[in-house]
Amino acid sequence: MKKGAKKPTEKYVTEKTFEKSMNSIAKSFEHINATLERHEEVLQNILKEIKIIHEDHKDFRSSITNLYSENLLRDRKIENLIARVERLETKIK
Repeated sequence: MKKGAKKPTEKYVTEKTFEKSMNSIAKSFEHINATLERHEEVLQNILKEIKIIHEDHKDFRSSITNLYSENLLRDRKIENLIARVERLETKIK
């Protein structure tokens, strides 16, 4: 059920009704500010976690790159050795 605004019985706004309205608006803003502060804290925590994940992935990518380049160097050395062995075998025959 929706809450509706009360219809004023008075023709003009008095100080009492104005203060009530301002107090309810202030409470509303306090609630909104509290909610926004909680959201800000959650977003800060999410941002920290994303930064940590990003650093982990960065480290992982750099280690994989290093392993890949080392693997390529070993493969080249093996290919060079195979070629040398083949040349030696042809000389022996």
